[in-house]
Amino acid sequence: MLPPEQTPSTDTSSPEPVLDSLPQPERIAATTPAARILSVDALRGFDMFWIIGGEQVAHALEPLGVGGSFFSTVVEQLKHAEWSGFRFYDGIFPLFLFLIGVSIVLSLERTIASAGRTGAIKRIVKRSLLLFGIGIFYYGGVSRAWPDVAVSGVLPRIALCYLVAASLYVWLPRRGIVITAAACLISYWAMLSFVPFPDVRLEHGTIGKKGSQTEAKAPSVLLAGVTETVRGTFEEGHNLAHYVDFRWLPGRKRNLYYTNEGLLSTISALATTLFGIMAGWLLTSTRWTGRQKVAWLLGVGAASFLLGQLWSVHLPVIKRIWTPSFCLVASGFSAMLMGAFYLVVDVWNWRKWCQPFLWIGSNALAAYLAANLLDFDAIAARFVGGDVKAFLDANVVKGMGGLVIALVAVILPVLLVRFLYQRKVFIRL
Repeated sequence: MLPPEQTPSTDTSSPEPVLDSLPQPERIAATTPAARILSVDALRGFDMFWIIGGEQVAHALEPLGVGGSFFSTVVEQLKHAEWSGFRFYDGIFPLFLFLIGVSIVLSLERTIASAGRTGAIKRIVKRSLLLFGIGIFYYGGVSRAWPDVAVSGVLPRIALCYLVAASLYVWLPRRGIVITAAACLISYWAMLSFVPFPDVRLEHGTIGKKGSQTEAKAPSVLLAGVTETVRGTFEEGHNLAHYVDFRWLPGRKRNLYYTNEGLLSTISALATTLFGIMAGWLLTSTRWTGRQKVAWLLGVGAASFLLGQLWSVHLPVIKRIWTPSFCLVASGFSAMLMGAFYLVVDVWNWRKWCQPFLWIGSNALAAYLAANLLDFDAIAARFVGGDVKAFLDANVVKGMGGLVIALVAVILPVLLVRFLYQRKVFIRL
């Protein structure tokens, strides 16, 4: 998916939020008791930890080739599924959006109380636009000529989901939020299954992320002579979501004709954020005890996960087009993680272990941008590359040097946010 009105310290003063549109340390509504839910902070930091370096560590683990089937399973879970299926790493971005929903509940009540609904909407729109702009900058800004300027991606999707979900939270009753989430899944499923589109396969020899968008053939060229239509297909490059991106998504696309954060799939991603809002209702409720909240999160999360898997018999679980079945699986995964963190951190009060995650969570935007703008791999190699890497490869196991570089490259941004946290410096929009 940042700095809280409450920070994990004994100081009773509180910094301003860094960016409400990203998962952030909770802010307590004006009508609820002043008690911080540290598990939200910790889970947000845990999620960002994997975003800023988890995949690189997985790639570095693979060459080691030790540990048997268990090791292979761990490495596999730290990578995205190529197309259909669900792995641990496929749940990281949905968890980010889920936590945005939780944060909306924890933050907007006070805003509504102080600025009114109209004032709250103005703040939501402003922050969404700023985040969308940062997203364009993150993917290269206007360093390239159009159409090689990316206007879609992780941060733009976060901005859109926050904008819509937070606005709905301001204006709709709870029943309206639930109905909207269900409508998102049903309508997207109906479109993917029943809306016809030209039977064109969007095949390409290179990945758009590394090439130029000018290499893409115009729709008039690819659609020339295509007379047949098709519906209900879920192959890569041959489904309604990718066709819509091909025809109407402007700018640079990750895969030349389509992208992972496309137009139609944002509908289902919005539902993930709305499910997070529902989890936020539970966490802030005074009706249930802590253990009952854990039971609800784990139970409903498991049910959602299983329902999504059952739905996958007819609607595959595909992250890259965020199918409704994937939304249910990923939201269930997020709810169960939220329940586990809430149990350990807020019910059992085991908190010392999660301090690094609190550092990351309090400056999540800074960590995310730093991982993009600073080459931590190159910096890490200055410390443990060269002869150090060669020594580890020769005397420990081949590939160990690369793993150490990857681990140092993850530790460096953690040290950066720790430095900022200790000095109460938070990136704020």
